[in-house]
Amino acid sequence: MNTQRSWIICCFINFIVASIMGLLMRFAYLFPFKNINYIYLLHAHSHVAMLGWVYMMIFVLIVHFFIPKDKNDNPIYNQLFWITEFTVVGMMISFPIQGYALFSIVFSTLHILLSYFFCWLVWRDCSKDRGPAEKLLIVSILFMVFSTFGVWCLGPTINMLGKQSVFYQIAIQFFLHFQFNGWFLFAILALFVKQFKNEIETRQFRIFLTLLILGTFFTVAFPISWFVKDQILKCLNTFGFLLEVIAFVYFYKMLNPQINQFKANLDSLTQGTYVFALWSLSLKMILQLAVLLPNLTEVSHQIRNWVIGFIHLTTLGIITGFLFGILLQNNLLQRKAYLLKIGVKCFFFGYVITEILLFLQGIFYFLDKGLLFGYYEAIFGASIFIVAGLLLILISVLKTKTRFD
Repeated sequence: MNTQRSWIICCFINFIVASIMGLLMRFAYLFPFKNINYIYLLHAHSHVAMLGWVYMMIFVLIVHFFIPKDKNDNPIYNQLFWITEFTVVGMMISFPIQGYALFSIVFSTLHILLSYFFCWLVWRDCSKDRGPAEKLLIVSILFMVFSTFGVWCLGPTINMLGKQSVFYQIAIQFFLHFQFNGWFLFAILALFVKQFKNEIETRQFRIFLTLLILGTFFTVAFPISWFVKDQILKCLNTFGFLLEVIAFVYFYKMLNPQINQFKANLDSLTQGTYVFALWSLSLKMILQLAVLLPNLTEVSHQIRNWVIGFIHLTTLGIITGFLFGILLQNNLLQRKAYLLKIGVKCFFFGYVITEILLFLQGIFYFLDKGLLFGYYEAIFGASIFIVAGLLLILISVLKTKTRFD
């Protein structure tokens, strides 16, 4: 088994484990566990999904597309991948047992330190002839490092102010915001732009990148406003959102001259996956607009269904959508394989149904209408499709003999 093929298999195993944990959490609403701590399982699910699936697959694709062949053959990348995977397995085991405690904190901290080393390797080895994709990539790894400042604030904050303090909550939201909207989003956009072979108009790209960076910084005001009530924060978030909207207008204008040629080289499954990811990105922007409304601003983070739905929209709809599209386009997943086609469709079907149920239930809570009839049974049933889809994809990959390097 060659190196990058084994990496991809490992990433999908992590994703399956995270999805099974999510399925168990939904099962717990139907048949509560006696010996399993729900919160501990939630921590395990979120860490394995973020760090075992999203981070690790971005790692794989960055090495594949951005590190020159003579450098990505360096065994340091393979060693780093498997040491990082060791920390993921450590979190996979320790979080369900003890939650945030000694071993889970050690593994999480080690993962951050290894990610710093990965960022340094990318900075060192990435092509010095930096086009738009490379510039997006560099910004993404800078955001990754920047996001971790929030994590390093947690220890001192707990000692001085306690877990219930406002500063503790802000530090967590700082980390999550710049992970999802900084590191992950910019890395995904870098990988996507890398698929466009023709020259991209420099001025439009520069405007797009500048506005998106500024928008990312300004919109951190939104999660901070949950804990600090100040009109200035709302104004900063609104300004940041407008910058992001304009940025993506330029993103469209920048890629539009190449869209037809780009689509012509895609099969229907890959094209549909990219469309799904782009629609998810559009829906994220619409929801960001909706929460600018005063009534929704105050309750958006209090209705848990909406919070989960928004997180899944980002991780499963946008990030995973783009990851799947890039894997399929480059035949890193055998897009003609029957099992793979069924698996991808099954995954997205389960995801769409769970999103509809989450947001619909959130609307019912917002309107004081109570619980949807059969809600827990329906969302558990839909989640089975997500797990089944990923299992089919993994089986397809295992059956594939194609080389990835």
